Amino acid sequence: MTDNDLAGRRALVTGGASGIGLACAHEFAARGAHVIIADLNAQAATDAAAEVGGESWVVDLSDTAALDELVLDVDILVNNAGIQRVSPIPDFDPEAFRLLLRLMLESPFLLIRAALPSMYERGWGRIINISSAHGLRASAFKSAYVSAKHGLEGLSKVTALEGAPHGVTSNCINPAYVRTPLVEKQIADQAKVHGIPEAEVVEKIMLTETAIKRLVEADEVASLAGWLASDKAGMVTGASYTMDGGWTAR
Repeated sequence: MTDNDLAGRRALVTGGASGIGLACAHEFAARGAHVIIADLNAQAATDAAAEVGGESWVVDLSDTAALDELVLDVDILVNNAGIQRVSPIPDFDPEAFRLLLRLMLESPFLLIRAALPSMYERGWGRIINISSAHGLRASAFKSAYVSAKHGLEGLSKVTALEGAPHGVTSNCINPAYVRTPLVEKQIADQAKVHGIPEAEVVEKIMLTETAIKRLVEADEVASLAGWLASDKAGMVTGASYTMDGGWTAR
């Protein structure tokens, strides 16, 4: 870490009240940035903002129609907010599918759209999209999540191409399963669809594809996000950085 190398920068982190988002908020704040915590949970957003000396934005990012005219004055945008649904395609609730795509693909597009004009004006910006190994690979029973993350990969690359002449980079981070509340909530669903006890889900499902047999820690993801936000990463754009313990090496 370079002390205060993000001083004067404004960073917006969606889903910033817990998990990867909160770890990123702490990373940016420790490096001098002013952090805006965007989250659906008002109390959690307020508490997280207080932790990092920033501000909170209580928002339902799945209500994408409300974001059409949004204007954002930020230097760093982290698209992290997400949820998961685990179900076979014939049983997958169509509205749940639409919800995941609104929250994890349409919303990032609208936030990027809202942030780019001020970034272009300043000639500097960082878009960091928290994707997944599932942005590069697929798993059964996760049709909506995999579709949204694959779409986010494409959106990130288009943003990289358009933003390059204006000093704006756009990249994805692609972790395997991260030790977060989102992953913990999946365990019961995974046990049900795979027909195994909950105690076996981490070993038999979540770690089966990785060469390193442990969950990723949120602060590991945040450390990469911090580097991508720095001036040292100015030539890095349109990339997808795996942090998956070797999953996608297969």
